[in-house]
Parts: sequence; structure tokens; C-alpha cells
Amino acid sequence: MKITMIGTGYVGLVSGACFADFGHDVVCVDKVAEKIQAIESGRMPIYEPGLDQLVANNAAAGRLTFTTDLAAGVKGADAIFIAVGTPSRRGDGHADLSYVYAAAREIAESLDGPAVIVTKSTVPVGTGDEVERIVKEVRPDLDIQVVSNPEFLREGAAISDFKRPDRVVVGTTGNERAIAVMAQIYRPLNLNQAPVMFTGRRTAELIKYAANAFLATKITFINEMADLCEAVGAEVQDVSRGIGLDNRIGSKFLHAGPGYGGSCFPKDTLALVKTGQDYDTPIRIVETVVQVNDLRKRAMGRKIVKALGGEARGKKVALLGLTFKPNTDDMRDAPSLAIVQALEDAGAKIVAYDPEGMEVAAPMMPSVKMARDAYEAASGADAVVLVTEWDIFRALDLKRLAASMNTPLLVDLRNIYPRTEAEAAGFSLIRVGGKGVEAA
Repeated sequence: MKITMIGTGYVGLVSGACFADFGHDVVCVDKVAEKIQAIESGRMPIYEPGLDQLVANNAAAGRLTFTTDLAAGVKGADAIFIAVGTPSRRGDGHADLSYVYAAAREIAESLDGPAVIVTKSTVPVGTGDEVERIVKEVRPDLDIQVVSNPEFLREGAAISDFKRPDRVVVGTTGNERAIAVMAQIYRPLNLNQAPVMFTGRRTAELIKYAANAFLATKITFINEMADLCEAVGAEVQDVSRGIGLDNRIGSKFLHAGPGYGGSCFPKDTLALVKTGQDYDTPIRIVETVVQVNDLRKRAMGRKIVKALGGEARGKKVALLGLTFKPNTDDMRDAPSLAIVQALEDAGAKIVAYDPEGMEVAAPMMPSVKMARDAYEAASGADAVVLVTEWDIFRALDLKRLAASMNTPLLVDLRNIYPRTEAEAAGFSLIRVGGKGVEAA
């Protein structure tokens, strides 16, 4: 089938490349000529393991092409996916749908026959209705069906998630042609027996927000349990394992840390809260999750200051990891941003190292010195703080690290290192949600 993908950001580029790898003919459209030129020359606009090779292979095979000409890109397409940004709108926190609606209008103006328009972007309930209104207003002469097909991709594992998904959700108004097109597009997943779930369009839109809000709630719950563990002398990792072994709860997303960030959870939880308020059905649990997570990030900065004896002025702090999670260069709403601000407010001097995120992070934290590796960052430091659990930080030479520091203090915000191992290397260790955590 011929598929057109509008937008070559995270969702659009990964989805387009994976659809092409399934054997479909895919055209990716973006208005930014420099981005298209970079992709065609092999330079990806995002860091995602394996994406550059996937794009190169399918481009070489002729199944994946790129253009800035939307009108040409949608000609003859069986399905046109809208995968443009939906950032939080300034002022009220609603999802900004201006890019989605503009894309829908331009698609409709360019179509030369019947088509299925698919919203792949994360959009609030009812967005498909407005997209349908726009395209029918622009082209009442054409049979244009509007479908919701939310993405469930984890940054750092997006290709695997796309090809071996837990489920594919497709929301339609019941139109048989739209259902047939979407079934054919996802037919290659039949081999993996991945469930393709057809629902109403509004239901599909809500599933995406509900899923992310639930996962964000699990993260926030275990973070609050970590605070309680510190207060009562319990161990959060054991609490997490003890409840996660219950199949009704599950172990995923029960890892205490500095709070969630990224492109999805912060804006999606906020958008769901606003949707609930608009429909006079407030979602109090998610409202609290948003508030608690925002406060937690800066609280991690205060935790580091406390570990330094309550005084950080003039002290050097080395941050290991800046991105919101490993295997991405995404700095959106990363906990490190709030941690850096809190430490700078306290007068600390900060050096940082991240395997992929420093280029993106540098303009966001201009006073932070970027190091070549973890050991350079730690040299002469009064504290090393593990912020992001990159694999490269899981087996550091702790003795070497401690020996190079002014004060061998390790603040492990991801609970990577056992206390016995850290202390054997000469460190005083501060962990999240551990017994005696503030008395190392």
C-alpha cells in the first residue's frame, strides 16, 4: 500500500521507516527542507538506536522517500498519517492542535481521490471529529475517512515496540473501507499475532491518554513510597518487588527515581486533566500525579544539597546523565533541568556528562560544563550524582571515580549501585528510598 507520513519527528520518522520495512511504499513529508536533506544524507534528527540503518536500508530499496512537497506526497496515497507535534499550549495546558488542523486542511486541498486520513499524533478526545469537519468542508466532493491510530512507542526502544507491539489501537466511525485499509496496513503484524484492536474513534483517542496517565501514576506512586521508606527505615526496592510480583500490579514502572519527563507523560497527563475539567469530570488522581511529579524533580536538587551537608555554595557537583531516560537525546521535561536549577540556586558549580544528550542540553543549561566522560566529570568533585541510568553508568570503576574526587560522595538517584559495593570503593552513598539513606 502507499502510505504518506506527514511529519518526520520522532513518531513520523520511526513509523514511516517501520511501515516501509513491512513492505509498504512510504513517503515522509516535512516542511523543513534542512531536516529532509539531513535525513536523506543519513543524519537523523533524533537519536534512536537502529533508526539510521533502518532508514538507509529502506531508502536504498526504494520503499522510503522524503519530500517537502505535501501535495505531491499525498497523490495516490491509500492512507495519510498525521504525525505532527501537539505540544502543551501556553497558558492553559491544553494540547496545541494547530499543526494537526493545518495538516488536515492542506491534505484535503491536495487529495486527488478517496483517502483515509489517520491521526497518529497524540490528540485529545474529539480531535478526529474536528479533523473530519475540516476535510469535509474543504473537499465535500471526496470520500475521506478519518481514523485515530495512537502510537505507543518508548523512546530508546521504538523500533521494537512498533514491530512487536503489545497492541495496535485503531479508532473508526465503523466505515468498512477505512477498517479494510487499516487492517491491510497492519497485516504484517499477523505473523507476530499482535492484537489489532478496532474501537470507536473517540475511544481510541482516550486510550492513549489513559495508558500514559496510568503509567505516570505508577511512577509517582513508587516515588512517594520511596519517600515513606526513607522516613520509616524501609527499602523501596524490596517494596517495589514485593508488590510487583503480584500479577494484578506488575513490576514495570515501579522503579523509584527523580520523576518522569520526556515528550509524552508530562504533556499527556496535563492534557487529560484539562479534558476532564472541560467535560466536568475532574480526574483527581492524575491532577495529583502532575503536581507531585513537578515538585519531585526540584526536591531531588534539595536532596543533593542535603547530602553535601546542607551547603552547596562553591562545591563541584558532577551529574551523570542529563536526558530524561537512556537511549535517547530527548531533554524535554528531563529531571536534570530542575536539578541543575536547584543546585545553581544553591551556589553549586556543575559539570555533566551524557552519552547522547549534551548537544541538546547545552543551550538549556549554559552554565554547566560538559565533560568528555564520567571520570572527567567526577575529577575534583564534591559529589557525583547518577541522574539517568545509561548502560555505560552501570559498571563504572567506582574506586577510580572515588579516588579522583575531592569528597567521595555518590548520590544515586536510580539505585544502580548496592550500598556494599559503593562503600567498599570508598564512597558515602545516598540512595532513593533506602534504609539509612540520609546517614551513609
